Amino acid sequence: MNQQINVRYVSFLASTAALGGLLFGFDVGIITGAGPFIVKQFALSDLALGWAYSSLVFGCVIGSLVAGKLADRFGRRRLLIIVALLFAVSSIAVACADNLTFFVAARFVGGIAVGGVSLLSPLYVAEVAPPSVRGRLGALYQMLIVTGIIVSYSINYLLRNTGANNWRWMFLTGVVPSTVFLLMIMLAPETPRFLAIIGKFEEAFRVLERINGSERASIEIAEIRATLLEERLHWGAILRPGVRRALFASSCLAILVQISGINTIIDYAPAILESAGWRTDSALASILLVGMTQLVFTLLSLWMIDRFGRKPLYIVGSMGMAASVASLALTVFLGSFHGIVALVLILVFLAFFASCIGPVFWTLVPEIFPNDVRGAAMTVPVLLQWLANAAVILLFPFVFHRAGKTFTFGFFASMALAQGLFTWLCVPETKNIPLEEIERYWTGVRSGSVAEPRLPQESVTLQDMES
Repeated sequence: MNQQINVRYVSFLASTAALGGLLFGFDVGIITGAGPFIVKQFALSDLALGWAYSSLVFGCVIGSLVAGKLADRFGRRRLLIIVALLFAVSSIAVACADNLTFFVAARFVGGIAVGGVSLLSPLYVAEVAPPSVRGRLGALYQMLIVTGIIVSYSINYLLRNTGANNWRWMFLTGVVPSTVFLLMIMLAPETPRFLAIIGKFEEAFRVLERINGSERASIEIAEIRATLLEERLHWGAILRPGVRRALFASSCLAILVQISGINTIIDYAPAILESAGWRTDSALASILLVGMTQLVFTLLSLWMIDRFGRKPLYIVGSMGMAASVASLALTVFLGSFHGIVALVLILVFLAFFASCIGPVFWTLVPEIFPNDVRGAAMTVPVLLQWLANAAVILLFPFVFHRAGKTFTFGFFASMALAQGLFTWLCVPETKNIPLEEIERYWTGVRSGSVAEPRLPQESVTLQDMES
């Protein structure tokens, strides 16, 4: 059946939720350029520097832990409003910090908001986007993460020579996107699937009708009713057989996406480039190129994700990341880790991640969980990816300087390779598949692997693939 999608309305809903990604990227990226000035301000050691950087991520752990259950109790939209307020408050608090303890505490609060939005925004997009465009709209979230990173890099560079308090102004500018996000999410409705969960089926139907038209809305509301009747929401439900398979796959992907090194490369890019012989000023300028590379290749992913599917992109991206970061390790071993060579290999690494991994991860994770436990179940992989992220960012300066560059880059390469192999063996394709059909796939798997031999087309269901 052809869907009569209200493109303008769906784009508004997805773009509004995805703006949370811009705040995500801004808060993660702003410390990249502010870091060298914070080191001088607070006289930080390697571990203290890791703590200053990772405090945001430890807050993300808490935010992602509570956001799922709160989202299933109070709704996606209401939680996103609270997140927007937390972003603004934390930006002001960090800018006012006069010691490391206050700085870390304020960044921790901001991390709660980032952790919350990392679960809520993809969840919202997945629940309002029709299957035929869900991949592209999910990738929009990743694109805005990258946009937020570029905005923060640009602010870092523009304010680098504005005096001893330049880093304070860098953080304070976060109030602006927080306010824009708050105003837009207040204009958006609640998702139809949450409205159905709380029994507001007529209101859910009206939202679906505006998205897809009345005929498709009737079908979708019936499918949602059916899945909700099968299992009412409770935490124990995420351990039922079908969901356990999805939890295992998503959890492994969540850990691997972080320990393969993406956020350490982004956060510590100036320090890595300085170790390759770049001056601080030149390193800060070069991270703008880092941000632009991420943006260009994330835009490319918008074109690819619904054409080639999630699984092939994830495998190709993982192999490309492994090859590029292994090359970094090799240049260190051979004594050629310097100047433009280091920058080019970093850009190649980021290009594979931005075009193949980042958009697919945030699109795939909310897709693979059943309606009735999606918010609660998403807590697990999102929490795990923040825990892995926090550990890697905390330890990176220490390991980079003590164990050495060759070991550090070699470890990232092996983890990227493991990510590609795991995806090949254990992750199903979800391209163009309704959320309800994906649930039936997990519960119907009989073998020990959830991998399938071929990609689904528009008219092919997951059950067809199994047979």
